[in-house]
Amino acid sequence: MKKTLYFILVLLATAPFFLQAQSDEWYYSSAGEVIFSAATINNNGTEGGSIVRFSPFFNSQNHINRDFSRNLGMYSGLNLRNVGFIYDHPDGSKRTKHRTYNIGIPVGIKLGPADKTFLYAGYEIEFPINYKEKTFENEKRTDRFNVWFSKRVPTFYHTVMAGIQFKGGANLKFKYYLTNFFNKEYTETVSGSQIKPYADFDVHVFYVALSFDMLRGWEQFQKNSPGKEVVY
Repeated sequence: MKKTLYFILVLLATAPFFLQAQSDEWYYSSAGEVIFSAATINNNGTEGGSIVRFSPFFNSQNHINRDFSRNLGMYSGLNLRNVGFIYDHPDGSKRTKHRTYNIGIPVGIKLGPADKTFLYAGYEIEFPINYKEKTFENEKRTDRFNVWFSKRVPTFYHTVMAGIQFKGGANLKFKYYLTNFFNKEYTETVSGSQIKPYADFDVHVFYVALSFDMLRGWEQFQKNSPGKEVVY
């Protein structure tokens, strides 16, 4: 399984450069991402407890873009993202922090005058490669661990997103994770007994993100037009 995943990731990592080499109509753009995340939480019938999580790094977005006209384009790519949530447990004495590093493959469309302010929306599949959890009791950290390719979380997440990129390059995005954050079938041994710690834990992460020049627009498309030279 891991070898297959590594092969897929290497293939996807090289795809943008291959596409660029094949056609001048495709072009590359990249950006960081400052994420403010939270979650809808239902823990065995008890709702709430989510606290906003701030993750300015390490988030990397790498896109291949194609503009069909001034008002319509598409994009895909390969991203690395630090995303998760903070949970205050119902009794008030315990707080846990959960996060994954995910590799994402987006597919989206861009609508509007791309040399000005435009909208975009799409789907992204994300593969968690590292899971980290911290536990705090009475404001003191009592546990901390991280696991590569952990079975505590699903093999992949389905996500949807929408956003706006402004004329100056500033970008504002909203994203929602359709897949539950945890793998409900995960089993571990506690005091000699097999338990499923996440069986009744429904968590759907969402976030708002800020970035700059994430999806370079119409001016790049014009770069290859006769009689038009664009300098960055």
